[in-house]
Amino acid sequence: MKIDFKNTFQILVQTYQNWIKNDPFQMSAAVSYYALFSFPALLIIIVQSIGLFYSKTEIKSKIIDEISSVLGQETGVLVENILRNSFDEHQTKIALYIGIATLIYGATGLFISLQKSLNKIWGMPKNTNQSFFKLIKNRLFSLSLILIIGFLLLTSLVLTSIINALTDWIRGFLPEFVILLFQVINFVIPLLLITVLFALIFKILPDAIIKWKDVWLGAFVTSLLFSIGKMGLGIYFGTANPESSFGAAGSVILVLLWVSYSSIILFFGAEFTKVYASKYGDGIIT
Repeated sequence: MKIDFKNTFQILVQTYQNWIKNDPFQMSAAVSYYALFSFPALLIIIVQSIGLFYSKTEIKSKIIDEISSVLGQETGVLVENILRNSFDEHQTKIALYIGIATLIYGATGLFISLQKSLNKIWGMPKNTNQSFFKLIKNRLFSLSLILIIGFLLLTSLVLTSIINALTDWIRGFLPEFVILLFQVINFVIPLLLITVLFALIFKILPDAIIKWKDVWLGAFVTSLLFSIGKMGLGIYFGTANPESSFGAAGSVILVLLWVSYSSIILFFGAEFTKVYASKYGDGIIT
C-alpha cells in the first residue's frame, strides 16, 4: 500500500492513541528511576571502552559539552566530577573486579527497564518465571548496546573532527555556501548515527521479532523528534534555568527530566514503528 498524506495522518493518530493508552509517563518515570543509578556507570563504561581507540580527554570533553549544551553548565560540572572520580588507581584487583561487575550491572539496568517497556508497547506477554540464562542474556544484550553507543560516539567524534578540520581549511578560499553545506553535514551525521542506535534498540532489545526493513522509518522518526527535542530542551534550560528551583539537587533533577523526556519520545517512536510495521510491513511477532 502506498503511503500518502492521508495514510501518514492515520498512522500518527493511531500511534498517538496507542501511546496514550500505554501511559508513557509512568513508563518513563520507571526508566528515569533506573537511569539515576545507571547514569554514572554508563558514562564510565563508554569512556573506558572507546578510550582504547581515542583520547579519553576528548571523549570526556565531548560528553560534558553535549550534556552542558542541553542541561546547563552545572549539570556538566556534575558529569565532569563523576568522570574524574570514576576510578581509583590504587585499589586492589579484587576491588577492581567488583567495581567493574557493579558498573556493568548498574549500567545495564537502564536497558532492562527499557526492554520491559518496549515489550509492553509491542504486546509481549509477561514472563514472570525468567530463567537465569535469560537474565544473563538480557544483561549481555544491554551491555552490547552500551558498547555500540560508545562506538557510535567514537564515529561521531572522528567524523566531526574531520569535518571541522576541513571547514577551517577551506574557509579562506571557498564560497560561504560550501561552509554552510559542511555545517549541514555536521548536523546530519549525528542524526543518522542516532537513527542507527534507535533501530538497534527496536530490533535487538525487545523479545518480539521485527524485520529490519520495518524498523528504519520508525527509528528515523524517533531520531528526528529526539534531535528537535534536544534543541528545544537546550533553549528552555538555557533561558528558564529550572535547576535553580531545586537547589543542590537541581542537576540530578534535570538529568531525570531529560531521561524521562527522551524515554517518552522513544516510546512514541516504538508505537509508530509498531503501527507502521502492522500496516505496511510484516508486523511484529510476539
